[in-house]
Amino acid sequence: MSRYYVTTAIPYVNSRPHLGFALEIVQADVLARHHRLRGDRVRFLTGTDDNSLKNVLAAQAEGVSTGELVDRNSEAFAALRDPLALSFTDFIRTSRDARHRAGVERLWRACAHDLYRHHYEGLYCVGCEQFYAPADLVGGKCPEHEVEPQPVAEENWFFRLSRHADRLRDLIIDGTVRIEPAARRNEVLAFIDAGLRDFSVSRSRARAHGWGLTVPGDPDQVVSVWWDALGNYISSLGYGADGSNYRRWWVEGDRRVHVIGKGVVRFHAVHWLAMLLSAGEPLPTDVLVHDYLTTDGRKISKSAGAVVDPVALADRYGSDAVRWWLLRDVPRVGDADFTEARLVARANEDLANGLGNLVNRVTVMVHRYREGRPPVAAPDPDAEPLTAACRDAPDLVHAAVSDFDFRRATAAVWRIVEEANRYVEQVRPWDLARAERGGDAEAGKRLDAAVTSLLAACRVLARELTPFVPALATRISEQCVTLTGRLPQPQPLFPRL
Repeated sequence: MSRYYVTTAIPYVNSRPHLGFALEIVQADVLARHHRLRGDRVRFLTGTDDNSLKNVLAAQAEGVSTGELVDRNSEAFAALRDPLALSFTDFIRTSRDARHRAGVERLWRACAHDLYRHHYEGLYCVGCEQFYAPADLVGGKCPEHEVEPQPVAEENWFFRLSRHADRLRDLIIDGTVRIEPAARRNEVLAFIDAGLRDFSVSRSRARAHGWGLTVPGDPDQVVSVWWDALGNYISSLGYGADGSNYRRWWVEGDRRVHVIGKGVVRFHAVHWLAMLLSAGEPLPTDVLVHDYLTTDGRKISKSAGAVVDPVALADRYGSDAVRWWLLRDVPRVGDADFTEARLVARANEDLANGLGNLVNRVTVMVHRYREGRPPVAAPDPDAEPLTAACRDAPDLVHAAVSDFDFRRATAAVWRIVEEANRYVEQVRPWDLARAERGGDAEAGKRLDAAVTSLLAACRVLARELTPFVPALATRISEQCVTLTGRLPQPQPLFPRL
């Protein structure tokens, strides 16, 4: 039994959650549920990045205090649990959690030998919360948010990132830190090879509008939002107090996994690793990177004004339909364009027609032909393709999830549905039942074997679908398990949308 610690990036709370973050947190939830299902001990962390300048400016635009806006929107992120059927075990708020302040301060002091004050003039994108060199801009604009960065001149604390370049490169190349997919790993290595520049890790209290964590020993400076936010992965474990959770899940943990979007790769796979090296702490073992969701070709994001509300989608179509589209249709590499029509089509085709009809047919057979009592029989030898799909699914799903490929993982499960429906048409249980009623005892035995094979397949589906569509998997299990010797009366599993 291994210890598996998985985290999402913590989003800014200048607005409510959108579907782009739902993709990330559902992917992390699948990893957590998958490892629990296979017997691992799992800790799953998410939370909110409260100390961003973006949050301050959004509050000013609304005419409310920063604390009021942050509290309201952070609650909206925490409330994703039920609509998206999430299983996170910890939720951290960087402005309110005492664990976090203590952890950030300890990390700052642990890296003091790599920190220095420096007067700096540069171009700052509030959306990214980072400085850009002119060469990094596209047409003078931030490549991520397509706005012109603001000129900033002030004296800040800087971190000696350049000192750690060679060690970072070696750790990524030798696989000590696994970055998936390979294109993102190559992007990080190219960034390192181009030469790492020291980066600012504080801002003046005046520019921060007094919001954020104070730099230890320097009350005129506020810890930069990225140093602050990245620290949550260990501050939440009690790093600031030498807590037992920090030793259990980070120092002694088997896997330390970050699930992030491609826009924050450099912070997680370069800056964060260098901070940990400087502090003498263990590194994450995996940085798993997803691409973006778009709508009408535009990235789904608060700053771009292209927002899809995941809670409204779940209210309208259910958590299973939303999760299934995010996991079944979004590729491992490349952006995916979302429309409600695609979500509905996928849910109807797979969950209603494919899976729902299968489970209903099988449970109805048990009631119609065997008075609700599952037959006791050996599986049908002619069902070998179905039996093989059931036998192979756990290993195929595990390999795909380990590769951070949810499309491949769901396809491995879906092979069972396809083989089961194919087998029903091949064996034609209704013909066997008719022959049995006509006195053909051999047909009755074949019917028992067929129903046994199909019911076993439905139970495998209930188990293997649990990480992906947990509510739907529970309903399958409830319909296919006997508590009184009989199956419960069949109920529609997933009505068409």
